[in-house]
Amino acid sequence: MPEKDTNQTQPEFQTLSIRLSPEGFSFATYHPADASRIYFQHTAVNVQRSMAANVKGFLSQTPELNVIYHQTNILIHTLRYTTVPLELFEDEQMEMLFYQNVPKQNNEIVLCNILGNSNVVVLFSIDKLTHVFLSEHFPCARFFATVSPQIEYFTKENRQRQTQQIYANIHADNMEVFCFSNGRLQLANTYPISTNEDRSYYLLNIWKQLDYDTEKDELHLTGLTKEELHGQISFLRQFIRKIFIINNPQAELQQSSDTSLETIPFDIQSLFICE
Repeated sequence: MPEKDTNQTQPEFQTLSIRLSPEGFSFATYHPADASRIYFQHTAVNVQRSMAANVKGFLSQTPELNVIYHQTNILIHTLRYTTVPLELFEDEQMEMLFYQNVPKQNNEIVLCNILGNSNVVVLFSIDKLTHVFLSEHFPCARFFATVSPQIEYFTKENRQRQTQQIYANIHADNMEVFCFSNGRLQLANTYPISTNEDRSYYLLNIWKQLDYDTEKDELHLTGLTKEELHGQISFLRQFIRKIFIINNPQAELQQSSDTSLETIPFDIQSLFICE
């Protein structure tokens, strides 16, 4: 009898995580039992084409996306999401709850992520045709809003803490903000802003609205280069004493991975940890 192939570098032993954003598409492959085996690739999108057209081209032109993986995750980076306490969520009310908080759009489908550690449900939308292409190409894929694994990761980080924290993941055109008090999520929102001045304004305004302590409570930042973050921090330290740069969730793997973790979006890394 032929020997069974136990080469765990093969795709059937690996997890594929795809991230779709207006800023570009990317994907990472890794082995859940040995996450030092990470491969990451980023692809620019044609801003003149629709999301569905870009996705169709991405799938057809990327060889790594045309093999079968042990698990496939698809992360959607979107501002069109809302959170609902788990105890108030019912499947049949999903669209109603979503459109109570998010303006209605045509040709979209509403999906949900039930976050067991956080006791929160994230409702989010995706273009219908994009969803069709992805579901046909990856019949068993799991869909996530990019905020979902981050909420789960920060919930675990805050479980034993008695203080209050704001976590901000800064992107080129928006900023995701997560606020926790005594280990419980208070706020999750994404702001369409792109300058240090606007980021500082929103963070300080949130801090004031939630009545956080400027000496005791904490602000954690990620998403920019360390040089850019230090510039943001130097201004904010005039108002908030405890400001930190968030370490990569899998920073301990840096020495054994061929891929720099700095290049992998924080939400994909959070999904590595929270799966």
